Amino acid sequence: MEAHAPLWLTYTFLYLAAAVIAVPISRALGLGTIIGYLVAGMIIGPSGLKLVSNVQDILHFSEFGVVLMLFLIGLELQPSRLWSMRRPIFGVGSAQMLLCTAGLFAAGWLLGFDWHMALIAALGLALSSTAIALQSIAERNLMSTNSGKTSFAILLFQDVAAIPILALVPLLAVGQQAAQNDGNMLLEIGRTLAIIAAVIVGGRYLLRPVLRWIAQSDSREISTATALLLVVGIAYLMLQIGLSMALGAFLAGVLLADSEFRAELETDIEPFKGLLLGLFFIAVGMSIDFSVILSSPLAMLALVVIFLLIKSVVIYSLATVLRMPLQERPLFTLLLAQGGEFAFVVFSAAQAQGIVSPQHSSLLIGAVAISMVATPLMVAAMDRWLMPRFANLATGEDAPEELHEQQEASVLIAGFGRYGQIVTRVLLSQGIKAVILDHSVEMLQVAQNFGYRVFYGDATRQDLLRIAGAEKAEVMVIAVDDESQTNQIVKLVQQHFPHLKIVTRAKDVAHWFALRDMGVQYVDRELFDSSLQTAEKTLELMGYTPEDAQYVVTVFRAHNIELTNKMYEHRNDRETMLAVGRQGRDQLVEQMMRERQERQTQAQEAEQAPSSPYPHQPDDPQSHI
Repeated sequence: MEAHAPLWLTYTFLYLAAAVIAVPISRALGLGTIIGYLVAGMIIGPSGLKLVSNVQDILHFSEFGVVLMLFLIGLELQPSRLWSMRRPIFGVGSAQMLLCTAGLFAAGWLLGFDWHMALIAALGLALSSTAIALQSIAERNLMSTNSGKTSFAILLFQDVAAIPILALVPLLAVGQQAAQNDGNMLLEIGRTLAIIAAVIVGGRYLLRPVLRWIAQSDSREISTATALLLVVGIAYLMLQIGLSMALGAFLAGVLLADSEFRAELETDIEPFKGLLLGLFFIAVGMSIDFSVILSSPLAMLALVVIFLLIKSVVIYSLATVLRMPLQERPLFTLLLAQGGEFAFVVFSAAQAQGIVSPQHSSLLIGAVAISMVATPLMVAAMDRWLMPRFANLATGEDAPEELHEQQEASVLIAGFGRYGQIVTRVLLSQGIKAVILDHSVEMLQVAQNFGYRVFYGDATRQDLLRIAGAEKAEVMVIAVDDESQTNQIVKLVQQHFPHLKIVTRAKDVAHWFALRDMGVQYVDRELFDSSLQTAEKTLELMGYTPEDAQYVVTVFRAHNIELTNKMYEHRNDRETMLAVGRQGRDQLVEQMMRERQERQTQAQEAEQAPSSPYPHQPDDPQSHI
């Protein structure tokens, strides 16, 4: 009897095989992971080899990857920080939506389309892809930059704006449906606000006790299941009231951002986020209907060019008004000019309501999908050819003159942030000359205000390091706060300036492992020693003598360094590595407990010893109670 594999197993094999083949090839060509996923989807989808047919079901399921990504982003933002972003979110975000919608609506109306259809098309096309934009920003670690923060604020506002856009779709349909929905509008708004308030209150006062109770089980799989249940539950709740799953997940992440479970939740969810995001991009690639494109190629091309051009003009103008650094504007414009995944939902709903015809809906969805496929390609081309030339066009305060005169110094320092400033000041106090590079215009202005000479330039460029004196220097200090940029500088120095001794910072233990794998011997975790100093002061405030506090911290530091090296030996076996970490932690607790007991015993023996022949004041007996 012939056995047939279940459909879910067949599809899972196809997705994983397509991703494993396409993504490494795409990365090897310098196109990034997103292009690999999109191409894989186009190959196995209905317009390619027709290996997968139920694209919409897969697309809906894979949207959960975007939900997990927004949850992890929320974990990085404390409520106070989010509140501080309220102006860019509702100011810049609303400006982008209104201006892009107005420009697109005007274009559609001038082309002769019905105003209902023109408005829905404008609202849908004004949205941007949260997944692609945030993924590209995260890959470049640009979230802390002006363009990164502004992009995030706009994307977050778009998630919020998606709610009234969907509510508007039935109101633009036939009059009877509009009247019926209009009567329930206030009730829906009230229910929405009540659910959001319940999520905020529950996240603040109920989730943390539950997570503490789960943590007591000391079960890795239950902790992971709890993290997934939290995100799935909030997403389900948001869907029940017609809100964005991504918005609900982001809100939950913000509420847990300042909790003690943030790091564990992030670790548990990260692998699922990556896989589901990849599945989402594969589904987007499969959703492109090439039959519609081939039947109306000129119309499709015109639609893509017009909407990208209108959005690009609006967004670049917005960046100019905001005085965004010139070198950040191209990426900011390109990432927000593309269509967004939520446009699929808007156009599908509009078609169901009869506002948009099936042919026009296919054209709009195809245009959005093409823009999402083309954006990573355009970003890769921009990074390779446009950005080096574009940066040279900056004038005045936007881009200072790059280093062009040959320098000589014993030490090169890449990065003049808080970390690099301390290193620089110590070296200068000893009369050691250093050449400092930083590609942040704002940081150069700060350095000039304090009288430091910092050269403008990107330390990932070989020619710039050579001019800075890398061939004759002895030490290279890498003090940038970007993990990928740090790794890139390390590889560049090792390849072209192997005589340089590299001293670098690591963001965390995982980054420390990665740098050690690259052969770097002198790696310091950026917050390790400062955290120990804080712990030492805390012990003193708890009654420890300064000597005892210093001894405890010294022992802990030595033990932690030794433990990290032991964990590094098992870095490729996660379970063993975690077991070594837990064992080392327990050993330290037992060691310190034994030492405390020994000191107490010695103190008691000293009290019971015969009195000294020398006169002295007796101890107060109550002091030992």
